[in-house]
Amino acid sequence: MDQSQIRIGGICGSLRTGSYNLMLLRAAADLMPDHVIYEELPIRDLPLYSPDLDGEATPQAAREFRARVKAMDGLLFAVPEYNYSLTGALKNALDWASRPVSESGLNGKPVAIMGASQGAFGTVRAQLHFRHVAVFTNMHLINKPEVLVRDPQAKFSADGRLTDEETRRLLAQLVQEFASWTRVLAAPRATLTSR
Repeated sequence: MDQSQIRIGGICGSLRTGSYNLMLLRAAADLMPDHVIYEELPIRDLPLYSPDLDGEATPQAAREFRARVKAMDGLLFAVPEYNYSLTGALKNALDWASRPVSESGLNGKPVAIMGASQGAFGTVRAQLHFRHVAVFTNMHLINKPEVLVRDPQAKFSADGRLTDEETRRLLAQLVQEFASWTRVLAAPRATLTSR
């Protein structure tokens, strides 16, 4: 990989076919700067996390997910909101990625969050709860801009393309700022690991 390139992994917290959050994640991927290598990191096949499954008993899907998370310079999360909070699927993925704590793939990782919801607040509560998890797991979130997409059914076409120009502008700003943030935070880690 070229030293100027960075790797960003995208994680969608919804398992729903036709998820607006997956559409949002893919719209963000299309807006990434040229120096970003983007990979989607699916969470559908992860079993429910239990400490009993750590170590030798860790399922292959979880091993692969952890390895892919660790390989990324930064992570972009699409955060749906269910019952005023994170989805169980997203929380489960965070639990797998962060355990065991001594090997957490989230520790020190640059992170950006965004979300789409048909509710009036566009996942603001779920994103706030995500920030709580980020404090404990030592993820380094970019704070602005906040991407809180409400009424996504009016902002995406039937085939999943983002058609709302204001949302596209805000999303482009987020990915540009996040790519810069990731490059700044990834540089010291790269220096340390090359010694």
